[in-house]
Amino acid sequence: MTTTWEYARLEYIATGSLGADRVQDWEATFYGPGGGERWGVDERYNDIPHLNRAGAQGWESYDRSDRLIGQPVRLQRVTYSMRRPKA
Repeated sequence: MTTTWEYARLEYIATGSLGADRVQDWEATFYGPGGGERWGVDERYNDIPHLNRAGAQGWESYDRSDRLIGQPVRLQRVTYSMRRPKA
């Protein structure tokens, strides 16, 4: 039997400037079959609650990509590719 999947992504993006602010806010947005949904802002990088929320809805992460910018290099964005079996 072949599994049919539906796909989504969770984006975790640094807000504000990348100047001297070492403790940036991070905004989580989930893009699923129904469109984008803002999942909140964290004061520090902490994606675990958002990954757990997606997991509770049946999503599993199968890929993670990040984007580093600037000098010194800083993390700006992390994107998780997600999927779950289609009902």
